[in-house]
Amino acid sequence: MSLWRVYLRVLQLLAPEKRLAVTLVLANLALSCVAFLEPVLFGKVIDALAAQGTERSAWHYIAMWAGVGFGGIAAGVFVSLFADRLAHRRRLAVIAQYFEHAIALPLSYHGQHHTGRLLRIMHTGSNNLFGLWLGFFRDHLTTLLSILLMIPWSLYVNWKLGLLMVGLMVTFATFNAIAMRRTHRAQGQVEQLHSAISERAGDVLGNVPVVQVYTRLQAEVEAIREMARRVLDAQYPVLRGWAWLSVANRAASTLTIVAIFALGAQLNAKGEVTVGGIVTFVNFALLQIGRLEAFAGFISNLFFQTPSLSDFFAVLDTDATVKEDPKAPPLPDKVRGEVRFEGVSFGYDASHPALRALDFTAAAGSTVALVGPTGAGKSTALSLLYRAYDPDRGRITIDGIDIRTVKLTSLREHIAVVFQDPGLLYRSVADNLRVGKPDASELEMEDAARAAEAHNFVVVKPEGYSTLVAERGVSLSGGERQRLSIARAMLKNAPILILDEATSALDNATEARIQRALNRLTRDRTTFVIAHRLSTVRNADLILVMKDGEIVEQGRFDALVAQGGLFAQLEAGGQFVADAEEDVVAVAE
Repeated sequence: MSLWRVYLRVLQLLAPEKRLAVTLVLANLALSCVAFLEPVLFGKVIDALAAQGTERSAWHYIAMWAGVGFGGIAAGVFVSLFADRLAHRRRLAVIAQYFEHAIALPLSYHGQHHTGRLLRIMHTGSNNLFGLWLGFFRDHLTTLLSILLMIPWSLYVNWKLGLLMVGLMVTFATFNAIAMRRTHRAQGQVEQLHSAISERAGDVLGNVPVVQVYTRLQAEVEAIREMARRVLDAQYPVLRGWAWLSVANRAASTLTIVAIFALGAQLNAKGEVTVGGIVTFVNFALLQIGRLEAFAGFISNLFFQTPSLSDFFAVLDTDATVKEDPKAPPLPDKVRGEVRFEGVSFGYDASHPALRALDFTAAAGSTVALVGPTGAGKSTALSLLYRAYDPDRGRITIDGIDIRTVKLTSLREHIAVVFQDPGLLYRSVADNLRVGKPDASELEMEDAARAAEAHNFVVVKPEGYSTLVAERGVSLSGGERQRLSIARAMLKNAPILILDEATSALDNATEARIQRALNRLTRDRTTFVIAHRLSTVRNADLILVMKDGEIVEQGRFDALVAQGGLFAQLEAGGQFVADAEEDVVAVAE
């Protein structure tokens, strides 16, 4: 994205504050007029004082000068006060806009973009936007308007002196264009290296136990230091180019002042310009130099910020692959839970399909077990049900309604998921449970926790349900995290339930407690479970045997074993884990 396109996008984000923005533009126009009139009045005062018998005229110009100055002060106070307010409001608004858009992007996008990178883009982009908005209304708009006023006026008053000022402006523009063209690509590489540092640091901070246990502390620190050295190696040539630009701009400014004095002296000797006129032009030139240098500084800042802003807008411009018709109706409140996959095919990319022509029907209230080797497509198939992705071909229906034709929020309100990774937030236990039902009462929350066998371990903690769950739930055991996840699903009380390997990687006793909780959770719901426990597979109303993205067999346990196919091989090979002993005790009790 080019520099000027980026800056146009920056200004377009001010649209919700259009009225205040226009008022600030008018205030900046007043400031520009003040900046333009002060040198003109200064020259008039000098000419009036130099002439005989014109003291009254001089005092007239001095009074005008004072009036213009006080008007400028009022406009400046207004700009300083309200430009800050606008910039702060818009910064917080775009952070919310970015966050809302980013979390709605599909899982495939988040799988390809590191969390640390997305956070850096949000913080860096919003901070850069704040600086540009503030700078635009406080300084750069006045600079631009002043230049636009001064150049035509100087050409009108004396075109010979005016051409020197035009030449100075052209020189500044040329030097800046050369600097940007030569360093644009290098600065983009610098931003990529900064993102790499954020990603690396995010990985390490998110896996501190692994780094410490495997004595990787020094290695990771050295890696960050090496990346920092690479950033500096890439950044120094860019900084050197802009430093030479500053030298060239200063040289052009000095030569212009000297030229105005030299040419002005000649023109004054010929009677073509007064001393006051020369002073006016010198003040114009000094003012223009200050404005151009400020504008060059602004261009420099914008140049350095363009890569990060381009990344910010790239995230905002990323379309969600899951499309929703704004006029789509919600799912009916009363959902029975019959689910059908009709010729469903899907691939993360066109050349490698992950699912091929899935066809099955899950009766309302039934339990469907998905089994098969790793990578068969079981989790991918279930993720289509809550529209993490949409099928490339075929359709999925709930109670005969194509899920793509209803509101996405209403679809997901009718589905609860217990993931293999519980996905707990860095909030209190109560807040994590209420993700399932934000308006749940204390009694409802505790009932769900009891049913999930989580209540007892929560209440013994000093702060009970107000206990803060550490990032990703690391302050809890694996079984405790999973029981909170089950309680969250119970609290949601959705008619369709997905259990995505919810009890894998747990010890026997913990799994037994969780399995009892899951048995309560699955009652009277259409349940899809990626199964590895023998009892789950035996009791399933329908077993889908998957391999390489296809359903190769389907039916009930005994029938599939009798077929002697892949399912029978999995069962004979010990693919399914026997029930935990504590389950048997629990049943006896």
